[in-house]
Amino acid sequence: MGSECIEPRAHSDLHSVLMGPVLLVRCDAFETFGVAPAAIAEAGARAYIWDALGGETAPALEEVGGIVVFGSTSNVEDAPSQPFIGRVGAIVREAVDRSVPVLGVCFGAQVLAWTLGAAIRRASAREVGFEPIRPTREASDDRLLSHYGDGDQVFQWHMDTFDLPEGATLLASGDRVAHQAFRVGAITWGVQFHLEIDAGELEQWLDAFAEEGDLLAEWGKTADQVRHEASRYLNEHERRGAEVFRRFAAVARDPAPV
Repeated sequence: MGSECIEPRAHSDLHSVLMGPVLLVRCDAFETFGVAPAAIAEAGARAYIWDALGGETAPALEEVGGIVVFGSTSNVEDAPSQPFIGRVGAIVREAVDRSVPVLGVCFGAQVLAWTLGAAIRRASAREVGFEPIRPTREASDDRLLSHYGDGDQVFQWHMDTFDLPEGATLLASGDRVAHQAFRVGAITWGVQFHLEIDAGELEQWLDAFAEEGDLLAEWGKTADQVRHEASRYLNEHERRGAEVFRRFAAVARDPAPV
C-alpha cells in the first residue's frame, strides 16, 4: 500500500473495520493533506498515503475504499515531462470505471476532468487566497458539499480550470472562475478549491513560494494579504473542509446513495 498509514481513532462498527482505507494521493512535495487525515480518522476510517510524486507503485484498487487526489505545483499540461501525472490519471480512471469513490482537489479535480475527456486550460483569472463560491441548486442535497452556502469563502491557488466532463453536474461556481465543483454520477467529485488547507499548510506554501517567486507580481496578492484573509476566514474554512472528508469517509464505507 502507501508509505504511511493514519489509523482511525475509533471504529463505529464492524463495517468500518473491514472497509478499505481512503487513499490520499500526494502530488506535491509540500503536501501535508491539511485537515484530511484527522477528519478521516474521526470518521472511523483509515487513511493511507500514496506518494505518486516520489514514484511509489500505485496500490491495487481492491484494497482501497476511496481515493482523494490533492494539489500540485505541476499542471496537467506537464504530463509529458512529469510521469507521475499519467500514473495518477490512470488510477483515477480505473477507480471511476470500477465504482471506487473519487474526490479530486484542485490539480486532482483537473486530473479527474482530464481523464474523463474534458479540456484543461488557463483560467480567465489566477486565483490565490480566499474567494467566494456560489453553490448550485444541485449542491443542496449533495453527499459531500451540501453544507456550503452562497458566498462562503474558500481557499484558492490555481491558474488552470477545466471544462465539465460529459454528464457532470455543476455543484459550485465562482465569481471569477466558473467551474468550482462538479460531480459525475453518485460517487465521483472534483473540487477546484483547496478545501483541505489548514493554517500550517498555508504558511508552508507561502514560505515555499517566497523562496522562488513574487506572489504579488505573479498572482496579484501579497502574502500578507493572504494571511489577513486567512485570519478572517480560515477557521470556518477548516471546519467545512473537515466535514467534507468525514462525509467522503462515509461514502467510502457505503458508496450506495441513500
